[in-house]
Amino acid sequence: MVGSAGYGSLADLKCIRFLVAERGIFCNMAAMFLHGFKELVRPQWVRIVEELKIHGGMAIPELSAIMEMSYMGVKQHCEALRELGYLERSRVPRSEVGRPEITYRLSPKADALFPQAGVALTLSLLNNMKTLFGSTSPEKLLFQYFAELQSRWQARMNRAKSLVEKATTLAALREKEGCFARCHYDVQNGFRIEEYHHPLWALFAEYPAAIVMELRVMEQLMGSKIDRREIHGGRHGPSKVQYFINTI
Repeated sequence: MVGSAGYGSLADLKCIRFLVAERGIFCNMAAMFLHGFKELVRPQWVRIVEELKIHGGMAIPELSAIMEMSYMGVKQHCEALRELGYLERSRVPRSEVGRPEITYRLSPKADALFPQAGVALTLSLLNNMKTLFGSTSPEKLLFQYFAELQSRWQARMNRAKSLVEKATTLAALREKEGCFARCHYDVQNGFRIEEYHHPLWALFAEYPAAIVMELRVMEQLMGSKIDRREIHGGRHGPSKVQYFINTI
């Protein structure tokens, strides 16, 4: 979906591929999206971008295993994306004897493939509200925003019955707002939503109270207590936020 900020999501790429393959619509449709989206028309490229967004830096053998493609096939796609400027390539020393391992990670240019919320303008408006209407006015406006978001999503969430269905529905609703997340479960950590991109992360840094507001909305929609944890990535690891959902 193309939001008010003018950015499309990775779901839009899949829609473009469908139109190109099934209906032959090509020339005019691509013009509706950013220049970067016009370059990313191959499904393998979209998958690579998604996996690197989730996992951070990865070597070709890891990508080829996940994508169930040959080593050379994945390498060719990665090199094509690197030449377009969407990936960066580096060499990491192996733990055992041998040549350094080549890894790929998303470049700063790839940030534009994930929706942003016009953060600079939004922060400027909120900061100016302090001068015009008092120091608490930005938080009041943000509270109203999240309350309206909850109201819009409540009907959809009410149709979900199980915890898993609620979590996947919530993740899908948040993806339409520009987030990029996946649901996970394992015996040790339980059920959680892992979020790798949020268009309001910069705003949260300036107004941390908004983090609590959003978390309360998520808890009310889920009907469960949620533990939010921020994971800061290193050079080859992605930053992410984990939402652990209490099943008791």
